[in-house]
Amino acid sequence: MRFTPHDYQRFAIDFIKEHTNAAVFLDMGLGKTVITLTALDDLLFDSFEVSRVLVVCPLRVAKTTWPQEIAKWDHLRHLRYSVVVGTPKERVAALGRPAELYIINRENVQWMVENVPFEFDAIVVDELSSFKNWNSKRFKSLMKVRPRAKRVIGLTGTPSGNGLMDLFAEFKVLDMGQRLGRFITKYRQDYFRPDRMNGQMVYSYKPLPGAEKRIYDKTSDITISMKAA
Repeated sequence: MRFTPHDYQRFAIDFIKEHTNAAVFLDMGLGKTVITLTALDDLLFDSFEVSRVLVVCPLRVAKTTWPQEIAKWDHLRHLRYSVVVGTPKERVAALGRPAELYIINRENVQWMVENVPFEFDAIVVDELSSFKNWNSKRFKSLMKVRPRAKRVIGLTGTPSGNGLMDLFAEFKVLDMGQRLGRFITKYRQDYFRPDRMNGQMVYSYKPLPGAEKRIYDKTSDITISMKAA
């Protein structure tokens, strides 16, 4: 099928190409995957800025959505991809196949970082909100290899589903702490105040007045957000 991008899709494709760190927050149905693949195709074969891309996403999306989108569009069919799922032996074999895109489910990120040399110059995190927990093993594993990637693209429709606290880890994956800081304690101090407490124990935090605007201002240079409406 021939891909004729809508204006907003062309804008998003250009945005990804122009920003080494890009947060692409688009509602479902707006074409996040084909937008990202089109930008990567240009970066791989037009400007030659990247050569090996790691795509991290939910298991079902890894097995179906990304391969189907590559097969669907005429301009993407030359892209070689390898789906890194299954047993450890199958994953190692998948990582050894010649390809431009290696698509792995997020549950296997820790395994990959601990067992396989990291040889990717670009990372796509499809469903960036699944990396909102700065204490999770997947987040810590990805951050170990994050400095080796020249480009990172984060995709989601719900960046702050549980509130502004989610954004700290998500943007740290993108920019290694340049915009919202490197440490969660400092982020909390700057933008939140304790809400529910029991003595010295804090159970929840509440944004300070104006915190939302300050956070958005800090991250706006690498972020695009679009709603289907």
